[in-house]
Amino acid sequence: MAKLSKKRKAVNAKVDTNKLYPLRDALALVKEVNMTKFDASVDMHIRLGVDPRKADQAIRGTVTLPHGTGKVKRVLVLCTPDKEEEAKNAGADYVGLDEYITKISQGWTDVDVIIAMPSVMAKIGQIGRILGPRGLMPNPKTGTVTLNVGDAVADVKKGKISFRVDKYGIIHSPIGRVSFTPEKLADNALELITTLERMKPSTAKGTYMKSISVASTMSPGIAIDTKTIK
Repeated sequence: MAKLSKKRKAVNAKVDTNKLYPLRDALALVKEVNMTKFDASVDMHIRLGVDPRKADQAIRGTVTLPHGTGKVKRVLVLCTPDKEEEAKNAGADYVGLDEYITKISQGWTDVDVIIAMPSVMAKIGQIGRILGPRGLMPNPKTGTVTLNVGDAVADVKKGKISFRVDKYGIIHSPIGRVSFTPEKLADNALELITTLERMKPSTAKGTYMKSISVASTMSPGIAIDTKTIK
């Protein structure tokens, strides 16, 4: 078992693992116990009372965080020539089609989001085995397969993120950076939670929001009292 450093022990001592913290207290504490020297990501983990094996309970969607994630996302738009100018004007970092399909087939995946037109999806299918495991495959459910490529690019640049429940029924999502104020982190967290509440399947039984925790990169998790979330 790895030996904990003095710094890590001091950080762990600040978090009561038997306590459920009010949302804003937890977000203030996650900033305090951050151990990294860089502007670490703050992530929220929400365990839902759903069965991901059932199609109607496999929660998946998007949310636009009011204050963004704090990360500038690199966007590739795969489209026909008539849509290239629209994509570039909206702020896309890379725009094209065949040349990027070739680059990706050769191992290039230096982007965070790929947006595609419906008419080019047949071509993209040939690189699906590369994009799928990396979470880069365009999908209509996340708004990344669309004719309105300019709007889609603008949404991503403003802070639109996608989320998907894992096989354990947990949503893992960034809600900002440790440099954000607790108020901004709370706004983002509440937007995510409200979106998930709206998506509650009618077939889900029992408690929907089973547990919520928050953590920054390399920090201990902080459990949140769901009753304090309004």
